[in-house]
Amino acid sequence: MSKSNNPLNDPRNQAAETQLVHGGIMRSQFNETSEALYLTSGYTYPNSEHAEALFKGDIPGHNYSRFANPTVDVLLERMALLEGAEDARGFASGMAAVTAAVMSQVRADDHIVAARALFGGCRYVVEEFMPRWGVQSTLIDGRDPKNFEAAMRPNTKLVFIETPTNPTLELVDIRAVADIAHAHGARLVVDNVFATALYQKPLQLGADLVTYSATKHIDGQGRVLGGLVLGSKELIGGEVHTLLRQTGPSLSPFNAWVLLKGLETMPLRVRQMTESAVRIADFLAGHPKIARIMYPHHPSHPQYELAKRQMTAGSTLVSFEVKGGQEAAFKLGNALAVILISNNLGDAKSILSHPRTTTHQRLSEEARLESGVTPGLLRLSVGLENTDDLIKDIDYALSQV
Repeated sequence: MSKSNNPLNDPRNQAAETQLVHGGIMRSQFNETSEALYLTSGYTYPNSEHAEALFKGDIPGHNYSRFANPTVDVLLERMALLEGAEDARGFASGMAAVTAAVMSQVRADDHIVAARALFGGCRYVVEEFMPRWGVQSTLIDGRDPKNFEAAMRPNTKLVFIETPTNPTLELVDIRAVADIAHAHGARLVVDNVFATALYQKPLQLGADLVTYSATKHIDGQGRVLGGLVLGSKELIGGEVHTLLRQTGPSLSPFNAWVLLKGLETMPLRVRQMTESAVRIADFLAGHPKIARIMYPHHPSHPQYELAKRQMTAGSTLVSFEVKGGQEAAFKLGNALAVILISNNLGDAKSILSHPRTTTHQRLSEEARLESGVTPGLLRLSVGLENTDDLIKDIDYALSQV
């Protein structure tokens, strides 16, 4: 069979690991192996007629890197292949991506329904930022789809969820919520950071837009910021692109290039981190100083059946509550030798955070408890260290509690 007839010439026929190495590649005249890095703000045109046609959208091409750049294009094509999306746009950070996904779909006098278990920044956008522009919101317990149905109004235009949630790893039934949103003429946006595109496919389950903080598993090594929004050509090429073009929260070409390098190894990294997370969850589940653990694919998870149905694996985060509250949680964190205290996740280095005093500290105590963020709660992002070393580190730290 000649190369031109090889089915694998179509990247849609390739496995995810292959797509993340080769997908979207556009080689220059130099035929470089690694993706080229185009550090340019603008582009020249062979003549005025070409420039006119380009700006009118009659021909493809680039005219300004605020909203289109060849290096960024490769990243977007590669992520769209992995996600099964028609189109994508890159943003300067994960929060820029979330804000763009939300703002692009609503107008003044519209209404948003969101699960209340959200990352602090996402909750701010929905609960405090959008009302400044006349967009009201209702936050509900996302574990029961009936709560979404009850919260819908005639002017509800958007439903926003993250699943698994940050930091309590609760789940939201994506397909059920998508059906409810669409029945009411609303769109569903899913923040898929914790599950990653390797383990969960929100678009296949009915979501309209998917967002990522590429800072997390996609980079995976604590180097650069980035965000992504993926969905249909209609939504991405329409309001999402317009907001990016006119307001400018752009992903830099350099960061896009680093993220491309991260994608090449993401399946290997995430697989190893997940295997370690499973073992750590098992260890913590049997420890007398742990009040509860939260891991989607652990049988103790109250939504275990949904997790098995919706996610192909439990991913890389384990949350757990230490008996003794915040004092005990701090003692544990301070006794660690290998695991770092920080607030990032999806990193090659294992990271422990205390959400009550970091990522969710700006919320009221009532809101924190409502979201399950108790004084003794800790969120562990499992890295690439030796699994036995990680368990020994946690075991010693627990002995100091």
